[in-house]
Order: sequence, then C-alpha cells, then structure tokens
Amino acid sequence: MSMIQDKNFPQPYEKCFLEVGDGHKVYVEKIGNPKGIPFIFLHGGPGSGCQNNQRSLFNLENSNVILFDQRGAGKSEPKRSLYKNTTQNLIADMEEIRKKFNIKKWSIVGGSWGSTLGLAYTEKYRDSVEGLVLRSVFLGTDNNVNWAFEKAAKTFRPELWNKWIRLLDIEERKNPIEAYGKRLESSDIKISNSAALAWSLYESILSQLSSDILFPKSFMDEIFINSSADPNTPFFEWHYIKNNFFLEDNELIKNAYKLNGIPGSIVQGRYDLLCPVINAYEIAMKWKTCDLIIVDEGAHSANSDPMREKLVKAINDLTNKLI
Repeated sequence: MSMIQDKNFPQPYEKCFLEVGDGHKVYVEKIGNPKGIPFIFLHGGPGSGCQNNQRSLFNLENSNVILFDQRGAGKSEPKRSLYKNTTQNLIADMEEIRKKFNIKKWSIVGGSWGSTLGLAYTEKYRDSVEGLVLRSVFLGTDNNVNWAFEKAAKTFRPELWNKWIRLLDIEERKNPIEAYGKRLESSDIKISNSAALAWSLYESILSQLSSDILFPKSFMDEIFINSSADPNTPFFEWHYIKNNFFLEDNELIKNAYKLNGIPGSIVQGRYDLLCPVINAYEIAMKWKTCDLIIVDEGAHSANSDPMREKLVKAINDLTNKLI
C-alpha cells in the first residue's frame, strides 16, 4: 500500500542506481549513521517501491539503513518492467547491494511481500543475516492468494466482494482474479489501467480495519474516466501470482527452521484480511528465536497507530540487541 510522502522525513546521505543485469537498474538509498547497525528494508507489493515515511521506522542514530526499489518499482528503471523479475532475481539483487557496500552481515525488515522476500533471502543466505523483523507475513501460496483476494472479503466484507466482481462481465465472475489479471494484460491501456485501479482500491480497503474509500459501481464510473492514478503494484502482483511467486509449494514454511538462532520479531495484525495470522504463527513455530507479536487492534497496513508502534518497537529492540 502506498504511504503519505513528506519532505520532512529523514533524507538519504547517499543514493545511487545499481546495475543488476537484465537491463535493470535499481534505485538504492542509505540513511542514518554510516557506522551504525546495517539494515536493509524490503518494501511490499511487489511493485510498490519504498516510501519516505518508511525511513522513520528506524533509530537512525544507531542504524545504517539501506532502502531500495525492487526491479521495475519506484524509481528503479525501466519502470514496470517484468522482464527477469522473479523472487530469485530480487534475492540476487539484494546480494549485489550487500557486496557493493561491503556489508558482511545485515538485518532485514520487511512487511507483506517484503516479509516473503525477507524469508526467501534469509533461508538462502542464512549466514549473511544478523537479525530479522517481519510484518504481516505472506507466504506466496495458493491458499494465501485465495484468502487475500477472495475468502477474506467474502467472509468479512461481502459487500466489497460483490462490488469488486460486479465490475466484471458475468462470465468473468467465475474466476475474478484471473479475469482481472487478463484485463491487466490487455493492450488497451484504458482496460488495463481501469483494472489496476479497481484492484488497488479493493486491496487498499482490505488492508485497513475501517476505510472511507468509495468503491465504484461500474467501469464507466467517473473515477476510471477522469483519474490520473496509475498504480504499479497490481501488474506486479498478477505477474507473481500467475507464477506462484516463483516459489516451490510451501517452500518458506518448509525451510523456516533455517531461521533458528537469528534474533528478531514478527509483528502481525489480528484482523489482517490480506495476510492471516496463521501465516505468522506457522513461521514462528519453526523460528524458535523470534518474538511473535500479535496486535489485537491491528489489520494489514503498517500506517495504523497500533501496528506502526509495535513495528517501531520491534526494530528498536533488535537494534539494541545488536549494538
């Protein structure tokens, strides 16, 4: 989910574009204390890019934080490129960043899709990870996708579910995720952009405990005709969904034992309609050295006060352990 931009947030002391191959250049920035505990922040989506207020999650007196826009996201180039855009490519890009800045070990902070990538990276490069803080765990399974885009809405927000599928033709409603995906792939920019906006609005509403976002009744609605919004994330999410997030079945759960010995936390909203609590619980059962923090007043978004407060505390607690 996108976050509010504000020039008053901490500014990078270094930024660059790093060529990672396959025609991709990823935007990288560093904030905080160059001699502090090294962290890398992994944004969600996939495809959303980093937001300025994510910089303020950290104690910058004691932390040296790297934020980067994943392939095709944010300021990275080329924008919206899905070529060679896989989980394994993103893991390789993280390694390129780690080596570029001569970091032996770093700690990872990631939420939602960022938690997926953080788990996949850590399970492959266990010896390079000093600490790990995850929020709103997403495991990239078929069950997770069905929960996030169908079951949760049907159960807890049936009025939203009905509005979302009623934008589609009757035949398309038999498999709405695939139908929206095909619309996203349309060569007609009006069709693809309208599908992206509907997808983004739907997901935004599901990410919050309460929302004042109005969902349109038809693709002929003014919001589709006059909106200048051009959401990036739906294109990426569909690309990753139809490729099973480039993961083996239950891969992240099966390999979660590799996290043992790494200090850290999982911050999970009790009423997360995109990433259910069971995901965090299953990881925590195998990652014995983590603290599982269930936020009873929390949903998916890290912008709500309870979720943000607990996430900041978890990062600070890890930083203090590592000093």
